Amino acid sequence: MNDEIKSHFLQLIEDKSWKTAKQELTNFEPFQIAEIIGRLPKSDQIILFRLLSREQAKEVFQHLSYEDQEDIIESLAVNAGKLSTLLNDLDPDDRTALFEELPGPMSQRLMQMMSKEEREITQKLLNYPEESIGRLMTPEYVAVKPYYTVQQTLDHIRKFGRNSETLNVIYIVNDEWKLIDDIKIRVIILAPLDTPISELIDNRFVSFSAYDDQEVAVKVFADHDRVALPVTASDGTLLGIVTVDDVMDVQEQESTEDFQKFGGTEELDLAYTKTSLLEMVKKRSGWLIILFFGQLLTASAMTYFEVELERALVLALFIPLIISSGGNSGSQAASIIIRSLALGELKVKSWWYVMRKEMLTGLILGSILGAIGLIRIFIWQKTGLYDYGTFWIWIGATVALSLVFIVLWGTLAGSMIPFLLKKLKLDPATASAPFVATLVDVTGLLIYFSVAVMFLTGKLL
Repeated sequence: MNDEIKSHFLQLIEDKSWKTAKQELTNFEPFQIAEIIGRLPKSDQIILFRLLSREQAKEVFQHLSYEDQEDIIESLAVNAGKLSTLLNDLDPDDRTALFEELPGPMSQRLMQMMSKEEREITQKLLNYPEESIGRLMTPEYVAVKPYYTVQQTLDHIRKFGRNSETLNVIYIVNDEWKLIDDIKIRVIILAPLDTPISELIDNRFVSFSAYDDQEVAVKVFADHDRVALPVTASDGTLLGIVTVDDVMDVQEQESTEDFQKFGGTEELDLAYTKTSLLEMVKKRSGWLIILFFGQLLTASAMTYFEVELERALVLALFIPLIISSGGNSGSQAASIIIRSLALGELKVKSWWYVMRKEMLTGLILGSILGAIGLIRIFIWQKTGLYDYGTFWIWIGATVALSLVFIVLWGTLAGSMIPFLLKKLKLDPATASAPFVATLVDVTGLLIYFSVAVMFLTGKLL
């Protein structure tokens, strides 16, 4: 949405042109209206939302961020009737996701404003474990019996399909409501009207358990290219369906958490603009303190080689180069492996394959950087830009070989730590870039000065 549209609606609100604003909102899709509302000041958000029809309000609300949804609910609290209507109209899975984000007391208060039927559905979904597929599913779907004809099925869809989350797929159940199969609607539409549904099914379908982790759904949807998949109980009873839009929300949330963890911070519970200063400090201070103590080890390592630094001060010139190269190579490897683990491309048992591949990668990358470092020292020495002294070639060899070993070590550390965390049942994303970089900083200095002692003893040392 461009700023002109935002300014236009702000002007309509200021002029109190409610009829014009209401009419113009009908020209936009629900997600576009949600974007318009999201960019308005809070005081104007509720004004525009109140202008929406009942059906528009339901669709638009589901496209708003959780923070904007909470603001709308707080603003509607004075109008219990309108708020109750909105809550009852929301799709059960979207309503459950909203209640998960709201404070407990507010969720309980809103629960009492809903109809008995919708309240029972919401309570049932909220009773499933957090981050389980049961929290994502909706009981609004169309199911038919295998002995229905195509004509009976179409009549059934017309009668009960209005409230269904999706009509792309129709579910086939027996008299005990056990899932037998699912059929795409196009198959039913194209079949002769007197054809029994039992002749159209092949008893091959993919389903979830209500207790499966939500991350399972992300991969299954990606593998099977479906808009909706059924959720069953342990005995095969059809409980509900999960749609791809809800799974995409989970994927976005998981990706956001992984990015935040990989950046060296705890995941934020709310959006950045909703997170208080105190909470922001709390989320970021833990890792910073841990990393600070890690960097103290770097200082200790340099103290251990204080004599060598005094004798060959030129070694200090290359410490930033050594540290950054190792940290960068480790962060690169960690980010690639963490993403591959998240996508299911790699398993824990793949560690040996990854180690062999990363060893070769690290050696090649280290050799490239080492060669560049040696050439740089050679050019500076020969052109007079800097005089490294009589033993400049040995200094160059020290830097070059150190870079080979340090980049190799950084690559191995960055690629293996996620596997170790995965093996320990921890989130691989906690192998953050700052953590890997700090680890490689300390060990990189040890490698650098050890190579320097090997090459320069009897010369500069």
